[in-house]
Amino acid sequence: MPLPSRVSDLTGFDLLLSVARVGSLGRAAAEHGISQPAASTRMRLLEGQLGLALIERSPRGSRLTPSGVLVAGWAQAAVDAASALDAGVTALRRERDSRLRIAASMTVAEYLLPAWLTALRTVHPGAAVALSAVNSTEVAEAVLGNRADIGFVEGPGIPPGLHAEPIGRDVLTLVVAPAHRWARRRGGVPATELAQTALVSREAGSGTRIFLEEALRVQAGLERLPPAAELSSTTAIKAAVASGAGPAVLSSLAVAAELAAGTLCAVPVTGVDLGRTLMAVWVEGRRLAGPALDLYTIAARTSRPARQPVRAGSQRSQSEPSAAST
Repeated sequence: MPLPSRVSDLTGFDLLLSVARVGSLGRAAAEHGISQPAASTRMRLLEGQLGLALIERSPRGSRLTPSGVLVAGWAQAAVDAASALDAGVTALRRERDSRLRIAASMTVAEYLLPAWLTALRTVHPGAAVALSAVNSTEVAEAVLGNRADIGFVEGPGIPPGLHAEPIGRDVLTLVVAPAHRWARRRGGVPATELAQTALVSREAGSGTRIFLEEALRVQAGLERLPPAAELSSTTAIKAAVASGAGPAVLSSLAVAAELAAGTLCAVPVTGVDLGRTLMAVWVEGRRLAGPALDLYTIAARTSRPARQPVRAGSQRSQSEPSAAST
């Protein structure tokens, strides 16, 4: 049942209670941060709504009429209940804003998020962070299923229901063991030969695997052979490649240390662009707030990406992203 129109707005009743307490409409107005004429107007509106005279004004101040005393007594419980309601909502928002659930693809979780979370700790030292490191498909499912407040993905398409913003750039790198025959390929490996080679790969749903397959199909009209092996972590793939199990295509972020140490060799790929955009995703139409908004800001600022938003279901943009729709 809707509130009666005469009592649907409590601001006038709250002002009336202040007049009863301080004995002056001017001092009551000051308490409420409004001018005395505005307070007088508000009281006249309340008296008109109720059809009762509530305040007697005199040079010595203001006092409540007998009707005003009764109305103030009844209004006190309603104003107290509204204050309790506001306090409860504020507590819930503080609890929400003190926790952050993140779902991130393996590449982002391993190589980018640690620095972002360190920066976030200076802004929200008390925030409780829960991180789920999964593949890009599972990141989208977690955000859409309200199991994560924000996600970070590498896949080339964004599912319907998610808003996506670019937060950085990455390049996939073809790596082999130093003894592999491709390690001596000065001219690199053509996309056609790469597509016809069984690679050591992540599982289906991995953003890196999806991006490579999409890049070969869209840019070169090529379909990949099934993987020589499917492994669930980048670390396992790097170890397998170093032991001679076969080539792999991995994020440049993931193989930087191995390339510097010489345990893996990078091989150029021709005929296909393996540059990609990393994305922050959240539920379409929802505003980021609290630690989630600050984490997005840190990620975007740190990565200094390009500026163009990506819509649900679209391909990854290779250009610069827009500011977040927060």
